[in-house]
Amino acid sequence: MKLLSFATVTSVGRTRHLGALVSGDADSGEVIDLTAASRALLASEGLDEIGAERITNALCPASTLGFVQGGDRARDLAEKAVAAVLKNGWEQAPNLAQIKYQAADIAHLPAISAPPLLRDFMSFEKHLLNVFPKLNRPIPDEWYKRPVFYKGNAASIGAHKQEIEFPEYAEVLDLEFEFAIVIGKSGIDIKVENARDYIYGYTIYNDFSARAIQSQEMSVGLGPAKGKDFVGAHVLGPVLVTADEIKDPYSLAMKAWINGSQWTDGNTNDMHWKFEQMIAYASWNEQLQVGEVFGSGTVGDGSGAEQDKVLNPGDVIELDVAGIGKLFNKVVRNKPLDLDISKHGGAK
Repeated sequence: MKLLSFATVTSVGRTRHLGALVSGDADSGEVIDLTAASRALLASEGLDEIGAERITNALCPASTLGFVQGGDRARDLAEKAVAAVLKNGWEQAPNLAQIKYQAADIAHLPAISAPPLLRDFMSFEKHLLNVFPKLNRPIPDEWYKRPVFYKGNAASIGAHKQEIEFPEYAEVLDLEFEFAIVIGKSGIDIKVENARDYIYGYTIYNDFSARAIQSQEMSVGLGPAKGKDFVGAHVLGPVLVTADEIKDPYSLAMKAWINGSQWTDGNTNDMHWKFEQMIAYASWNEQLQVGEVFGSGTVGDGSGAEQDKVLNPGDVIELDVAGIGKLFNKVVRNKPLDLDISKHGGAK
């Protein structure tokens, strides 16, 4: 199943939905609203309106996180509802809610919003081989011993087609092209051989970076902070593909274009650290929560820093991962550039 979070605007305001992409892609395909479809299915089975509403709100809410937390029961209801819609041609639920949408007519939301935690790893050796010589540093031996990660701001999630605004303190930006998973089961001390069972699904992750302030912050021995966590900086989308649809997550082509010019031609088979190892390490004496996002780290040549390139206002970014789709964003400057950090607690 390809889950797609989206919003529509009606006379009563903006409404959030969770859909299943049943044909085409995230920009031109057909989407079935899982909440409305589930309500229609339950009504067809004889449940009254109140009962159908209670069950759908619990198992098929208009939230990716809530749906993932519903586990197998939510997934089972959603799959039956989608099958019933496709078979019977239902257009509206009993409460007159629309069931089918065209992807071209909706506003995309992040593949998952407000995850309980965002962990970003460094799994591609080529990225490090490209970057560390520019820093006049060798790759730390410790990187080969453990899958290290940082924790990002889970409130700074961006969406497919969203315009990402330059923060006031950034003259230029960079992208970091990544592959990501969403955790589907809670657990502690998970073994590598069991870890695949904890992956709910896969999405594309663009970890935007304000390199200048990131370097300043990390020179102290902490961070990244403002260098990564500005509004919309952690983009997830366009869809969340459930794990059963991707038989081998380590054989997917990863390609990126900026303004139509190709920057990246990589593959997930280059991951030195696999998600199973990341899950085992992160859960070592620590409880993983349903809905957590794990980023793979940047694929080789997946950032401007590796190629002495930067993103400027107006640049359009296209990231493509086989089996998931294409993630589009444009970076824009809506506020004046202001590099004076002294008024925000620091010295210029």
